[in-house]
Amino acid sequence: MTVADLDSRLGSAELTEWMAFEKITGPLGRRRHDIQAATIAATIANANRGKGSKRFTPQDFLLPYGTERKGPQEMLAAIRGINRSMGGDEHVRRDS
Repeated sequence: MTVADLDSRLGSAELTEWMAFEKITGPLGRRRHDIQAATIAATIANANRGKGSKRFTPQDFLLPYGTERKGPQEMLAAIRGINRSMGGDEHVRRDS
Protein backbone atom coordinates (compact mmCIF):
# COMPACT_ATOMS: atom_id res chain seq x y z
CA MET A 1 0.00 0.00 0.00
CA THR A 2 1.33 3.42 -0.90
CA VAL A 3 1.24 6.50 1.29
CA ALA A 4 -1.45 7.99 -0.97
CA ASP A 5 -3.57 4.82 -0.61
CA LEU A 6 -3.17 4.93 3.14
CA ASP A 7 -4.01 8.63 3.25
CA SER A 8 -7.21 8.06 1.28
CA ARG A 9 -8.30 5.14 3.50
CA LEU A 10 -7.19 6.20 6.99
CA GLY A 11 -8.81 9.15 8.72
CA SER A 12 -7.11 11.28 11.36
CA ALA A 13 -9.16 9.70 14.17
CA GLU A 14 -8.02 6.19 13.26
CA LEU A 15 -4.42 7.35 12.82
CA THR A 16 -4.58 8.91 16.30
CA GLU A 17 -5.90 5.62 17.70
CA TRP A 18 -3.01 3.69 16.10
CA MET A 19 -0.52 6.22 17.50
CA ALA A 20 -2.00 5.79 20.99
CA PHE A 21 -1.97 2.00 20.61
CA GLU A 22 1.72 2.08 19.64
CA LYS A 23 2.55 4.29 22.65
CA ILE A 24 0.93 1.69 24.94
CA THR A 25 2.18 -1.52 23.31
CA GLY A 26 5.51 -0.40 21.86
CA PRO A 27 6.63 -0.10 18.26
CA LEU A 28 4.76 -1.91 15.51
CA GLY A 29 6.03 -3.54 12.34
CA ARG A 30 9.65 -3.51 11.23
CA ARG A 31 11.05 -1.66 14.26
CA ARG A 32 9.41 -4.16 16.63
CA HIS A 33 11.01 -7.04 14.70
CA ASP A 34 14.38 -5.30 14.97
CA ILE A 35 13.95 -5.04 18.74
CA GLN A 36 13.01 -8.71 19.01
CA ALA A 37 16.04 -9.75 16.94
CA ALA A 38 18.31 -7.48 19.00
CA THR A 39 17.01 -9.05 22.22
CA ILE A 40 17.82 -12.52 20.91
CA ALA A 41 21.26 -11.38 19.72
CA ALA A 42 22.05 -9.85 23.13
CA THR A 43 20.94 -13.03 24.89
CA ILE A 44 23.20 -15.18 22.70
CA ALA A 45 26.13 -12.77 23.05
CA ASN A 46 25.73 -12.70 26.85
CA ALA A 47 25.53 -16.49 27.05
CA ASN A 48 28.84 -16.70 25.17
CA ARG A 49 30.75 -13.77 26.64
CA GLY A 50 33.84 -14.24 28.73
CA LYS A 51 33.86 -13.92 32.49
CA GLY A 52 34.17 -10.29 33.52
CA SER A 53 33.50 -8.93 30.02
CA LYS A 54 30.93 -6.28 29.19
CA ARG A 55 27.27 -7.29 29.40
CA PHE A 56 25.41 -6.66 26.13
CA THR A 57 22.01 -5.00 25.84
CA PRO A 58 19.56 -5.12 22.93
CA GLN A 59 20.56 -1.51 22.13
CA ASP A 60 24.03 -2.80 21.23
CA PHE A 61 22.47 -4.72 18.34
CA LEU A 62 19.83 -2.28 17.08
CA LEU A 63 20.31 -0.82 13.63
CA PRO A 64 20.28 2.97 13.52
CA TYR A 65 17.67 4.49 11.21
CA GLY A 66 17.90 7.73 9.35
CA THR A 67 21.65 7.63 8.94
CA GLU A 68 23.57 7.62 5.74
CA ARG A 69 24.13 4.20 4.19
CA LYS A 70 27.59 2.75 4.59
CA GLY A 71 29.72 1.36 1.82
CA PRO A 72 31.14 -2.18 1.83
CA GLN A 73 34.48 -1.15 3.40
CA GLU A 74 32.73 0.80 6.19
CA MET A 75 30.42 -2.15 6.92
CA LEU A 76 33.39 -4.54 7.03
CA ALA A 77 35.21 -2.19 9.41
CA ALA A 78 32.12 -2.06 11.66
CA ILE A 79 31.84 -5.86 11.68
CA ARG A 80 35.54 -6.18 12.51
CA GLY A 81 35.08 -3.71 15.37
CA ILE A 82 32.16 -5.68 16.80
CA ASN A 83 34.14 -8.91 16.45
CA ARG A 84 37.13 -7.36 18.30
CA SER A 85 34.90 -5.95 21.05
CA MET A 86 33.55 -9.44 21.67
CA GLY A 87 37.05 -10.92 21.84
CA GLY A 88 36.83 -12.61 18.45
CA ASP A 89 39.67 -13.48 16.12
CA GLU A 90 39.70 -12.74 12.41
CA HIS A 91 40.59 -15.62 10.19
CA VAL A 92 41.41 -14.47 6.67
CA ARG A 93 40.56 -17.02 4.02
CA ARG A 94 43.10 -17.20 1.27
CA ASP A 95 42.05 -18.92 -1.93
CA SER A 96 44.88 -20.55 -3.82
